[in-house]
Amino acid sequence: MTDSYLEHLGDGVYAVDSGYIRKQFDAVHLVVAGERAAIVDTATARSAPRVLAALAQLGIPRENVDYVILTHVHLDHAGGAGTLMAALPNARLTVHPLGARHMIDPARLWAGTCQVYGEQRAIAMYGGPTPVPAERVIETPEGATVELAGRVLEFYDTPGHARHHVTIRDTRTGNLFTGDTFGIAYREFDIAGRSFLIPSSTPTQFDPEQLLHSVERILALAPPSVYLTHYSRRDNVAALGVDLKRRIASYVAIGQAEAGAGDERQTRIEARMAQFLIAEARAHGVSYGDEEIAALLEADISLNSAGLINWLDRIG
Repeated sequence: MTDSYLEHLGDGVYAVDSGYIRKQFDAVHLVVAGERAAIVDTATARSAPRVLAALAQLGIPRENVDYVILTHVHLDHAGGAGTLMAALPNARLTVHPLGARHMIDPARLWAGTCQVYGEQRAIAMYGGPTPVPAERVIETPEGATVELAGRVLEFYDTPGHARHHVTIRDTRTGNLFTGDTFGIAYREFDIAGRSFLIPSSTPTQFDPEQLLHSVERILALAPPSVYLTHYSRRDNVAALGVDLKRRIASYVAIGQAEAGAGDERQTRIEARMAQFLIAEARAHGVSYGDEEIAALLEADISLNSAGLINWLDRIG
């Protein structure tokens, strides 16, 4: 492992670039308190060697990792949980009560992933999940806390991206680990230190009303910084929240505009989504050509559009 994979963000928090998709796309965060550590989100099973190498580089023995903490169980956040738990003898896995069964028996979660991507591509992307023994799983609903060498981490229920999503507050700093609830920041689109955040409306549990409420909860906590899984520490949280709420509303408008398009909904929503996000990137100051912007956003344009369709079908 080279230093480029590991970045100290201050206050004993480190970002490990998981290597998923591309550089600075997917972060695994380490929280270090004294000689103890916790891991927040795991990326995929293929990312586990990088995480273990980061621990070694920091001089943290594997037996000193107390927790593997999940914001939710989508495989770009939790696919490596079982692999890491097998390598970390004293760690316990924390997960929302609605997600716990998928970590203990990931068969249904894996089947759904294979349905979306196809089994061959799913294996290439995620490496396949490993079950976590039930006795090593801690359910963390709203109000739960864990303690890492005196450093208290609080759990908040923040659905909208997924019903089983939590946000974790580090009481030492007030900063939050937000998973996908507070959006995705494309670091290629950073302009003069300003971040470009988009909502994540991926299938199958996207709910814009819940997501807006969760974003408001995060803003009400007034964190100095948020740690996004995609990608890492972002400051100026209040301003980012304004952009994020406006874009959630725009997603809803895109979906509603094509609600009656029948078999063409996916194509039409994807076209509108691409047009909207390219325009937003341009307004942010991104100088890439339209095709370059669309290429970087391609996966999220497709998944976010599918999530809008799933939401439209649920609400009738």
